[in-house]
Amino acid sequence: MVSKGTQRKGDVAVTRAIASFTEVGWDVALPVSESARYDLIIDTGLELKRVQVKFTSTVEVDLRRIHSNSKGYAIKKYKSKDFDWLYVLKENGDEFLIREDLGGRSTIRPQPKHRLNEEGAAERSATRLEPEGT
Repeated sequence: MVSKGTQRKGDVAVTRAIASFTEVGWDVALPVSESARYDLIIDTGLELKRVQVKFTSTVEVDLRRIHSNSKGYAIKKYKSKDFDWLYVLKENGDEFLIREDLGGRSTIRPQPKHRLNEEGAAERSATRLEPEGT
């Protein structure tokens, strides 16, 4: 499904997330800064959510930020409240939306309760994307 290359896989995940959120009628904004700890801002009509987007070809999703600096590469875990939601696109097309505080964790394994689509299908259910408490 996705060509090789970490950056390309990340780009595919971001564009798929934008399509999924837009499909249910939510507005999507992109941060101008590359230093933001999230990839998207979602306006659900009730609230704004900061969304970190990840692509994975494994069972677990790596929750570390890796960036270059003057000394080489720096690897950091996300802190609590760096983002509100985690969107995950798996290599087979399955999408997950995790709405838990993941600060300090190294990895997470998306569960069926986080699934946005069934068995990689392109159909999204608006009710599955409703904000908490609605």
